[in-house]
Amino acid sequence: MRQRGWKKMGGQALSLVVLLFLVFIILYPFIWMLVTSFKAEADIVAYPPRLFSGTFSLDAYRDIWDRIPFLTYYKNTIIFALSVSVISLTFDTMAGYAFARMDFPGKNVLFLLVMGTMMIPFQVVMLPLFVEVFKLGLINTYAGLILPRATSAFGIFMMRSFFISLPKGLEEAGRIDGAGEFRIFWKIMLPQCKAAVISLFIFHFMAQWNDLLYPLILTTSDSKKTLPAGLATFMGTHVVEYGLIMAGACLSILPIFILYLFAQKQFVQGIAMSGMKG
Repeated sequence: MRQRGWKKMGGQALSLVVLLFLVFIILYPFIWMLVTSFKAEADIVAYPPRLFSGTFSLDAYRDIWDRIPFLTYYKNTIIFALSVSVISLTFDTMAGYAFARMDFPGKNVLFLLVMGTMMIPFQVVMLPLFVEVFKLGLINTYAGLILPRATSAFGIFMMRSFFISLPKGLEEAGRIDGAGEFRIFWKIMLPQCKAAVISLFIFHFMAQWNDLLYPLILTTSDSKKTLPAGLATFMGTHVVEYGLIMAGACLSILPIFILYLFAQKQFVQGIAMSGMKG
């Protein structure tokens, strides 16, 4: 018995060491980014590279506000990410409910076509999208950034998977009470999907907040650039200002970090339940 107990403790200790090692690997890039943002540029590019070396200061965090219109980029990113998240979440939940709980001609074919768009890289549609937005006169506008992202195949798939997992009796009870289809969706089914809705909102918000290429091709001036596109200005042809980039990156991930802290329970629950049924 004692030998079995030692083996169990040894297995737990080994599991703990492996988990701590994996956590260190995951967190190390963020630690490097944070520490680098406080270093002088000469210490950052010194060879061999060391995590803790040289002197530390807040110069990068002070300079970034003077070098670029950081507040404008922040405002644009919040407007872009929040608007796309809310609008796409609305359409994704409605489409997901329709594909999961309603019968209409061509439903399966249409759903396959929607899913097929997930296999098309953005680079393939990048040029046609730019031409379309340009002809509509929406280049360098909030509408030009938001409308092409008004819905997503991933969001439709995720919400459809969640709606399928709900018991059939919920909507049948609503129909017995005389409720219409939209009322069943809004009053009965949607409240059951709180975790999935919050998770999808976080997915959308993170995707738009971190996107570089899409805002970069659809904005032409600082007045509409987002944070990733604005920080890319520090990536020169011959000189890269790593300290300012790291400081900007630390400031840019702060809202995502705060959002996850407040909604991590629903986020994990939504991840676990969204794939229950296909």
